[in-house]
Amino acid sequence: MSPAVSSWSNGGKRRAARVLIPLMPQGDNDSLLTLARWLAEAQVPVMLVGIVPVPEGENLTVGAAAARELRKRIQAHVDRVYLRAKARIRVTYTPWDDLRMVALRERVDMLVLDWPRHLEVLQLTAAELLSHPPADILLLRGPLRTPPQRILIPNRGGPHAELALRLALLLSRQFGSRVTSLRLRSEEPDHQEDLDFAGMRQILQAMPDVRQETLASDDKPAALVEAARGYDLVIVGTAARPTASTTSFGAIADRLLADAPCPVLAVKTRRVALEREDPRRFGAHAISVLVDRWFAENTFHSDEFADLKRLVRLKEERGVTISLALPALNEEETIGPIIRTCQRALMEQVPLLDEIVLMDSNSTDRTREIAQDLGIPVYIHQQVLPQYGAREGKGEALWKSLYVTKGDLIIWVDTDIRNFHPRFVYGLIGALLYRTKLMLVKGFYRRPLKTGQGLQPGRGGRVTELTARPLINLFFPELSGVIQPLAGEYGGRREALERIPFSSGYGVEMAVLIGILEEFGLSAIAQVDLVERIHRNQSLTNLSKMAFAIIQTVMGKLERRYGLKLLQDINRTMKIVRYEAGQYFLEVEEIAELERPPMIALPEYRARRGLEAPE
Repeated sequence: MSPAVSSWSNGGKRRAARVLIPLMPQGDNDSLLTLARWLAEAQVPVMLVGIVPVPEGENLTVGAAAARELRKRIQAHVDRVYLRAKARIRVTYTPWDDLRMVALRERVDMLVLDWPRHLEVLQLTAAELLSHPPADILLLRGPLRTPPQRILIPNRGGPHAELALRLALLLSRQFGSRVTSLRLRSEEPDHQEDLDFAGMRQILQAMPDVRQETLASDDKPAALVEAARGYDLVIVGTAARPTASTTSFGAIADRLLADAPCPVLAVKTRRVALEREDPRRFGAHAISVLVDRWFAENTFHSDEFADLKRLVRLKEERGVTISLALPALNEEETIGPIIRTCQRALMEQVPLLDEIVLMDSNSTDRTREIAQDLGIPVYIHQQVLPQYGAREGKGEALWKSLYVTKGDLIIWVDTDIRNFHPRFVYGLIGALLYRTKLMLVKGFYRRPLKTGQGLQPGRGGRVTELTARPLINLFFPELSGVIQPLAGEYGGRREALERIPFSSGYGVEMAVLIGILEEFGLSAIAQVDLVERIHRNQSLTNLSKMAFAIIQTVMGKLERRYGLKLLQDINRTMKIVRYEAGQYFLEVEEIAELERPPMIALPEYRARRGLEAPE
């Protein structure tokens, strides 16, 4: 890295300059990505960030499709050493505030904007940009297609001209471009112009490879437009300070941006030091704005992760291992196809999964035998960690799967799925690999209801819509954008899952979701569209039991949040209404949704994982 680049507007510190390039649905993204590639190839660290502006008055969810398209474009360009992406796409009513916050938080040295479209979308005037830049500013007016062979720097001296020269030299070293410094002066001698150029003259004297020319004109903007005809790129400094017009970057920069016959880069250094501010602040937004933004930014589609070889490369780069744990109770009809599909697609064809284990709940059919015949380790969850008791329930199986599995990422998939596809697994894995700060990823899908007339679209998920989502909207509204909070297809990072309590029964999905929210925040959760799921539908009585357990789980979370005692032991029994032989009767059933502590609290688990005992 050359000294000119390493000290690029960062107070003289010897580190590579960092450049932030936003992509938006509006703007010349092709040229922005070309510039990003040029800089990355020149070993300048470049960060891409997606910004989806949404007009005030519209729901932020309308930005979901645009966010997905930007994410695809960004992911296609971040496999270079010096080119990376900010973790998430930002869907926002205030794009400039969000972009400025990213620039401040990431301590970038230069912010690139597409001229004029980005300024129009950001509702940003030239005066605002010149007065309070979060970093050095580069305005790009494309189109950029091929590397420039001839670069022109209109040069009046000063800090902006120095920045323009540094950028030109960077591109020259990368592409072998010829750089011309064109000094601007008036027809009549001007002592102030000579003083302004004195420092630049000294710099250029030490650069014999930079061609020096002089242009004397009283109409400098027009003369420069004509001079630019012989070049492939013009790099020019903006006005040194805000102009009298709120829309002007200075007469010369304005004219070149508007009329130059070749692409233009207009640059400005920061005029004043950054003001102090907390980059973590988000402002006082209504909960609906928070949820709508989360939905647009953290909702994925499994198709985004269908390139399994790319996932394997990313897995290797991250240095993680992945476990698939399958909870089962009497699933002999479906367990074999599910295991075999995962083995073929995710272990034999590509080494994405490191292990598959069956967490059986004491099945009385051939579920365990089928899994064993396919070479899968089988555990009866009631026999794992027996010193803590042998509770029934799916949640117990999931909790104990943390003990028997080895992976850094843990994926759970229900085993009653009749249309199983590898996307049920790789869709969840993909989001966790691409977004390293995600701690939990939930699946969602269309759930047709199987009736005597066949599959009825959109009729499944009755407990979700009648119990889980109403409770979430009442007590945990941050989670109201999660489409299917009770989905059995989800996964997360061991480092997070081992630190939250688990419900033993039907309430486990709600317990995990709320636990991650409380421990890591909403931004640590995402959801992935897995398209469609067909499975064995439960009876209404069983659904009622599930709802009862889920309500208990939510009440338990509220008890701890507010320090109240809401449930008594009597609330752990449910009276089931039965109808037989022409009469109704009540049947009492105990449905006690008990809780397991965070797995990391168990000394056996810590010993198995080689963790130190807590102080």
